[in-house]
Formats: sequence, structure tokens, C-alpha cells
Amino acid sequence: MNYQGGEFDVVVIGAGHAGVEAGLAAARMGANTLMLTLNLDAVAYMPCNPSVGGPAKGIVVREIDALGGEMGRNIDKTHIQMRMLNTGKGPAVRALRAQADKFLYQNEMKKTIEEQENLLLRQGMVDRLIVEDGVCKGVITNTGAEYRSKTVIVTTGTYLRGKIILGELAYESGPNNMQASVKLSDHLKELGFSIVRFKTGTPPRVNASSIDYSQTEIQPGDDQPRAFSFETVKFITDQLPCWLTYTGEETHTIINNNLSRSPMYSGVIEGTGPRYCPSIEDKIVRFNDKPRHQIFLEPEGRNTSEVYVQGLSTSLPEEVQLEILKSIPGLQDVKMMRPGYAIEYDAVVPTQLWPTLETKLIEGLFTAGQINGTSGYEEAAGQGIMAGINAARKAQGNEGIILDRSEAYIGVLIDDLITKGTNEPYRLLTSRAEYRLLLRHDNADLRLTEIGHEIGMIPQERYERFILKKNQIEQEKKRLEGIIIKPSEHVAEVLAAAGSTPLQEAIRATLLLKRPEMTYADIAKIVEAPEEAINEEVAEQVEIQVKYEGYIEKQLQQVERSKKMENKKLPEDLDYMAISGLASEARQKLSQVRPLSVGQASRVSGVNPADISILLVYLEQGKLAKIQ
Repeated sequence: MNYQGGEFDVVVIGAGHAGVEAGLAAARMGANTLMLTLNLDAVAYMPCNPSVGGPAKGIVVREIDALGGEMGRNIDKTHIQMRMLNTGKGPAVRALRAQADKFLYQNEMKKTIEEQENLLLRQGMVDRLIVEDGVCKGVITNTGAEYRSKTVIVTTGTYLRGKIILGELAYESGPNNMQASVKLSDHLKELGFSIVRFKTGTPPRVNASSIDYSQTEIQPGDDQPRAFSFETVKFITDQLPCWLTYTGEETHTIINNNLSRSPMYSGVIEGTGPRYCPSIEDKIVRFNDKPRHQIFLEPEGRNTSEVYVQGLSTSLPEEVQLEILKSIPGLQDVKMMRPGYAIEYDAVVPTQLWPTLETKLIEGLFTAGQINGTSGYEEAAGQGIMAGINAARKAQGNEGIILDRSEAYIGVLIDDLITKGTNEPYRLLTSRAEYRLLLRHDNADLRLTEIGHEIGMIPQERYERFILKKNQIEQEKKRLEGIIIKPSEHVAEVLAAAGSTPLQEAIRATLLLKRPEMTYADIAKIVEAPEEAINEEVAEQVEIQVKYEGYIEKQLQQVERSKKMENKKLPEDLDYMAISGLASEARQKLSQVRPLSVGQASRVSGVNPADISILLVYLEQGKLAKIQ
């Protein structure tokens, strides 16, 4: 018999990286929120790599922070190492990556949740949703507790019918031998959702005291203090190094000799694995011409001896894993603390979602994170914050917030999922963003803080600091535009030191800054300082915006052209089967995805330009209204 557990605006199922951002966002927007998790000791748990950030992913973390989310603030307080990647390349592909103290990260996030107003964290397993007349009205746990709510967000990660596979061994489990959620998966199928089976994996963990670091290459953090959050002012300076080693011929021989025992090749694993994070078995088979592969030894925290063997994800039998480890330089005498394993889990086909992450099938039900077919903590958190924002807004009777592909990597991520779907665990890459010069690590606050403030996620004090920064950038650009630099001995010395050619005639400061080798710091040695001192963030923005002005302007023009297509709206319930001239594949795919604009329709897999032309003709002639 069920008992009434309480009434809420929003219920979040799960407290992984999607769940915590969803719960915190909803609560910060004033929604009375309940977060239910299988295990209170696994809040914000990092079952795989104890790190945050990296190419594209690091920019997502900055975007989460600009919207008022928590991941950036939390990793800034709990990391053991911070590095800026791709510093030798342009600003569009630079990204921050932090090595986390995984236990401190969990504890700090749990503390933040527990102290958050309007948010109740409770242990419980959800078995069923309460659905009445096609609307989700709450959840029921395995103990019979019934929680009524206006909206529900499912963020079950890899726990949904999770199955761990290690060699010949396979058993029902969530990550790291935690409880799996089975009944909820069956219930989602009963409700009519299309479910797919995906797979991911982890490498073994080894004891730091058994590693011979003299045979490896040190990978230190950056000397310059760095942070993900735009709010961070205190920096961790006592960083721990990671270490680099490699597989070799002996390693590859061991793996090849044991492929028949690999669940990947014996048929035990049914789920599709991540293309961009393959197991070591997969790497050896697919890239058999490569004599070696990188292996990073990454500490899991300050108060543990466990070291994560990045690059050695595997589901081979335990004794084979140990043999592989001992074949790697620096690990000849290694002690394995945990074996690697593969985990299979259920995911919802993401084309069943609206851009708000609300399901098309059931009103008031949202999904976020790995249940939507993604891989990675950052992709999960990016979806989580948007699902939390939109679930809260729906509960409060407001329209949803949808980020455009030109506004955020989060927008690219969600649009890719709901429009194209995915037949493997989706990973965000810079190459997926057509406007990546606009979606940079450095300008996430300029892109999204206004939105965060409008919806109540960014407090007034922080917003005022942002407005000050924005004004200072514009003022300094305008000031430099008005400064004429004339040839002189001092100017020639500065230019020579920067590796630049001397001036032949007077030039505007902004034009001089456009030279590839010149920096804002170089210009500052030539011109008078501004009346009001500016910080490094403002200087960085001035330099990038001036230097890349032409390229940025071209991308903005592309955005304007694409917005014309995005502004051509399509009815949600349009009957594509009744539109003559559309290819049969286009009718089928458009009926499934139900795009909200012609722009979105053009990105649906299987829809070609001729189909879009037909839609535009129908739209311009007003025929679409007649076939709804």
C-alpha cells in the first residue's frame, strides 16, 4: 500500500552530475524540489575518470557557471590539478581541464545540496511514475512512498537496468557495484518510450606506492592560477602531478592473445560503446598499426592511494588486466586495487524529447544526462541544468528556455540529441559546433549571464560585476580605436621584442593589435594606461575581440542567416504524411522528430534540401495550417 510522501513542484530522480544541476537549478528558481537518489553516499559520484573539462566539455562547464550552475564552483574548490589545453592554438579550441579529488568533489557537492533552500535530498529508489491523462504527476518508490509533483526529471545515468561485465562474469549492478534501477526501465517501456542499450567502461585503479614514477613522464598543472567559475577568487596552488607512460609490443601481444576472453568480442556485451573513448582492446584491434598508446596515471584524490589508469578502459578478466598493467613501463610491480569493467545500461532515444528536454510522450516529464544517450559528466550536467530550469519554469507556468546552437555548446548538445538522435554514447566535440569561434571558453559569461540573471539564477551582485566587465571591454576597445601610434625608437623596441616588423607610418592601436604576434600586453607597453585599471579578463576579451573581429563578424552573419530559418516555425502537430512531394524517408523522420522550425527540420537526418524547399513553399502559401 502506498503512502503520501509529500507534494513538490519538481521531483528529480537521481543525484549524479545531471541530477545535482537539475535539483539545484529548480530550487534556486524558487521551485519546491525533491531529489531522490539510490544512495546518499554516491551524490555527484565519479565512477569513471575523476576529472572535469577538456575540449568542448570545459566550455560547457563555463556555460553552466554562467547560467548559475554548480559544477564549475565545485571543481574550483576540490581539484588537485588544473591545466589549460590547446594554448598553442586559437581561442575557439582552448579549454580548461581539472583533475578532481573525487571524494572531496562528492562531499562538497552534497554539502551544497543539503544547504540549498527549497531542495530536499532523500534516499529512495523510484519504481514508477504517476501518469494521469498523459501528464506526469509524481513518482512512487519501492517502499510505497508516493511523491506528487507538477514536473519530474529522470536523471538515472548508467543505473537504468545496469549490468556490470568483467571477463566471463556478468551481473545486474550500477557503477562500482551499486544498486541498479530495473523496474523504472521496464515502466518507461510500458509507457511507450523507445529504449536503446548502451555501454561504457572504466580502467583499473592501482596503488600509487607500487608505481615506479622514474619510468614515466611528469604532467604538472599550470603555474598560472585558473578557474572554471567566473566567481572564483581563491585558487588552489598546491597541485598534484599526473604521469604519462605508454603501452608497448608486450601489452598488445597480451591483449591480442586474450581477445577471445573479451566480452566485447565474445558477444557478451550487447550495448553500443562510445566511439571517442574506446576500450584498450578496441584500440589495439582498430589501430593495429600503432606501436603504442598513451596511458595517463591520475591520482583520485589527496587522501587516497588509488590512481586512475586513464587510457586502459577494459572488461577483460581480472588476471589478464593485471598482466597488462605489469607490461607497461612504471607498472612492472604494480598492485591493482580495483579491476576495470564494462557497464551496460538503458537509455531513452533522445528524438522523443522537445528542445526543453520535456518528453513528447508525457507532459511534465523531463530527462537529462546519460539516459538521453550522452557520455561524460559535463554533457550530463549541461542537460541537467537546462532540465532543472525548464521543469521549474513549467511548474511555475512559464515558457521554457531553449539555447540556440549559436549561443552555447549546451545548445549544440541538446539540438544534436533531439534532432539527429544518436546510435552510440554521444560525446561533445568542438567540430560539432558550426559557430565555435563564437562559443569560446573565455566568453561564456558574455553569452549567457544575461539569461541566467533573467531567470533568477544569477544574483544581482554578480550581475552588476558582469555589467561592469562588459562596459570596461567596450570602453577599452573604443579607447584603443582612438589611439594613433607613431613610429618611434620605443615602439620599434617593443615590436622587435614581440617578433613584429617596425612601423613605417602612424597606425591605430587596434590595427597594430590585429597583427598575429602582438598581444594586448605589448600594446600596453606603447600606449598610456586607461584611467581605470582593467583586469586580465577584460584585457583578454579586448585582445580576442579586436584580433578576430573579421572572423567573428562573418560567423555572426552566418548566425543571422540561419536565424531566418529558425524563425520559420512549424506546428507541433503537423501531419507530414499529408504533405505531397516530401520523400518517404523525410515524412517518416519529420513525423518522429516533429521539429519546431524549418531550421531544425533541415538538421534532421534523412531530410534533404528538396524536402526543405517543399516545406518552405507550403509555409509561404499558408497551406501548413490546413493540414495540421
